[in-house]
Amino acid sequence: MSTNNHVLVEFADTHDGKEAEGLVDYRLEDQVGFLLRRAHQRASGIFSEHFRDSSVSPVQFAALVKIRDEGRVSQNQLGRLTHMDPATIMGVIKRLAARDLIRRYPDAGDRRRMMLGITSSGLKLVEEHVEMGRRVTEDTLAPLDPGERATFLELLAKLT
Repeated sequence: MSTNNHVLVEFADTHDGKEAEGLVDYRLEDQVGFLLRRAHQRASGIFSEHFRDSSVSPVQFAALVKIRDEGRVSQNQLGRLTHMDPATIMGVIKRLAARDLIRRYPDAGDRRRMMLGITSSGLKLVEEHVEMGRRVTEDTLAPLDPGERATFLELLAKLT
């Protein structure tokens, strides 16, 4: 018996059965956070495999796709659309702008605000990589049958 199991057994022996049973029945491998983290690791690894030659990260690709979808968007709005915190989105925008994949434009309605737009290089990158993005999803969900995939995505959407 390992030291950790021995300590748990000693602890369980010193408490009433109900409390000890709850400790013994807790399996990390059954916990939602653990499983979501493992699924995220799987998806991230598959993304890296498919996008290894593109030099674009998952968050950069998400930002480019959303800017393409929106036309022009403020940094704040882009952060909300991609569910990135302000510090993360600021870094993403800085890197995309440095690669000439996006441009900043003054907002005609509010001179204090800058709008973001995709450049022709950024648009080309998105167009060349959308199919890879679809394959990332397909490969990530490959262990599931089509019905399970639909259910899984529907349930995940409910959690977000």
